[in-house]
Amino acid sequence: MNLLFLCTHNACRSVLAESIAQQVGQGLWTVTSAGSHPAGQIHPDTLSMLKNRGFPTQHLYSKSWDEVSNFNPDVVITVCDQASGESCPVWFGKAIKSHWGLPDPTQQSDPTLRRQHFEQLISTLELRLQQLAQIVRRESDISMEHLQLQLARLGDLA
Repeated sequence: MNLLFLCTHNACRSVLAESIAQQVGQGLWTVTSAGSHPAGQIHPDTLSMLKNRGFPTQHLYSKSWDEVSNFNPDVVITVCDQASGESCPVWFGKAIKSHWGLPDPTQQSDPTLRRQHFEQLISTLELRLQQLAQIVRRESDISMEHLQLQLARLGDLA
């Protein structure tokens, strides 16, 4: 299974999801992330928080969805926060699409609160991706319809 995490800037949330999914789902899927308007660099707190939590950071970089056009994802998960007025990119290729609206911790100016927001975001992503990995392991012949429902359910987990 090919997983693509998509957001606008590919500097924080989608990169966190990529790294966490790489570790949680080793052998289950291939994963990457991209942005519709990439920032060109990953937010420094994103990399330091991943390293502090023991997640891989090598090979991570902020990239455009044009760079992953040959990736052919089976699943595209958008991670922007429409509740905060962010516009979410739309993937027009063939894939199961799900939306996991997640707040952007880099928007928090207070360093202590920013760190807390990062911790919560990483924990949320880790929980969702661990559960997705369990579903994929348990149901190796999962139908696309059932996978779509499970992804939507996981998007509601805090």
